[in-house]
Amino acid sequence: MIRILRNLIKIIKNNAKQHPAAMFFLLFYILSFIAVEGWFDLARPPAKEWLIKNLKKIKVKNPTHYSFAVFGDNKNSHLIFPRLLKKVSRDHEILFAMALGDLVFDGEMEKYRYFFSQVRKNLSIPLLTALGNHELRERGRGLYYELLGPFYYSFHIGDDYFIVIDDANKKGLDLWQWEWLEKELQQAAKYTHRFVFMHVPLFDPRTSKKPFSSYHHCLPAKAGQALLELFKKYKVTHIFASHIHAYYKGEWEGIPFTITGGAGGELVGKDPDHDFFHYLKVTISGDDVNIKVVPIPTPDNEWLDRMGSIIRIYLYAMVRFHGMEMALFFLMGYLFCAAFKAKD
Repeated sequence: MIRILRNLIKIIKNNAKQHPAAMFFLLFYILSFIAVEGWFDLARPPAKEWLIKNLKKIKVKNPTHYSFAVFGDNKNSHLIFPRLLKKVSRDHEILFAMALGDLVFDGEMEKYRYFFSQVRKNLSIPLLTALGNHELRERGRGLYYELLGPFYYSFHIGDDYFIVIDDANKKGLDLWQWEWLEKELQQAAKYTHRFVFMHVPLFDPRTSKKPFSSYHHCLPAKAGQALLELFKKYKVTHIFASHIHAYYKGEWEGIPFTITGGAGGELVGKDPDHDFFHYLKVTISGDDVNIKVVPIPTPDNEWLDRMGSIIRIYLYAMVRFHGMEMALFFLMGYLFCAAFKAKD
């Protein structure tokens, strides 16, 4: 290794003499790379206490009749997510929106910067969020808390009680959150509607006719069943979840649920009834709750088109967020190969 480093230094010195302009640009590139990376981590964060500030922005003139949007799993989508936000903004009946996690590919600061820039540019109403499993990657919970705020929280509008929980670890709730949730459900009992929002659904509706016994893209069966029993006890009105990149609705032992994971992340299924980009428009009218599915233009169901869409999503994300790193990697790789060649 020492010999390789010596040869590398020798090559740099020789190139500096023979090709000073090239070495100047390489050095400039490296310093620029360091500066950009430093800016990503040290610059002013794109948000702070986002949830608290946006909760205060929600204004409902008529708490007996209003609408809100629900969607999940945009994962730094560069095409679908902005279109979705613009369509939500154009509907003036919608007063706020709820994003059910996987806001970003992973918890890097630059990906959060991109997410917030999309929201600020395309959405004109308050946005609330739930924590998703992709937010747990990289800098994880700490960065999410710094930018957005609490992992679980509640609020109410008129006779409607909203509870947002954190099951992003895909295992279930810890003891502290469980106790908090039960107290919230007790307090919500006097309200007409009790809505629960979460990232990972209790059960996976795709696995079988008896999803309670199947653990696929959902909580473990024991954790899911325990939460369901709690929700049944306190008569939860509706459960909203995402994590599955599709649309599903149904009931879990009498409690209605809707899974909405079509905000821009990759679609892997081919069923036109479920696998499409979309958001939900939820309208409260007195005792009634109406949930409308609003589709966003989606690639057709041909396998090649779907695979092409997935590749574009991931390729764009890689270049958008790691283009400079990739270029530097290839440049440094060339120098290392040259060092090996000089050694031989």
